[in-house]
Amino acid sequence: MTASFDLPDPVRFTTGTVGPPGQRVFYLQAADPLQVVTLKLEKQQVAALCDYLAGILADLPEVTEPPPTAMDLSEPVVAEWAVGTLAVAYEQANDRIVLVAEELVETISDDETGEEIPVDIPATARFLLTRSQVAAFIERGNERVTAGRRTCHLCGRPIDPEGHMCPRLN
Repeated sequence: MTASFDLPDPVRFTTGTVGPPGQRVFYLQAADPLQVVTLKLEKQQVAALCDYLAGILADLPEVTEPPPTAMDLSEPVVAEWAVGTLAVAYEQANDRIVLVAEELVETISDDETGEEIPVDIPATARFLLTRSQVAAFIERGNERVTAGRRTCHLCGRPIDPEGHMCPRLN
């Protein structure tokens, strides 16, 4: 069983990548004075999370506090586990955005119902974030998502450093 985490007041919350374009691995990282929690995500999860968080911020009062400046991943970057699902909520009483990440676990199919059943209980990570931390995360996340490989102007697919076999040129 993997570890679960609860950071009710992280001092850092960021995202970043490791590796060259086309082979990048995406991470979410949060830290409090006692620990650094690093989780592995997919590029699409970071993009979707940024979009969803931006929608939440749009419905809240404007961010007036200064954005965090330390947004690089803390080294060494070693993921505790890979994220399967993400849940977001706004806690009005504390003016915090709550992010809960759940571990991606192997599942098996129930022969009778066809339902996918987890093999193990997934770990969770819960972060209570300020609106300023979320705004900085969105900006950094969007930068990282768009910083990948160039796309082909004909087919829209990524162009590898070794070249690109465009299906539209056949």
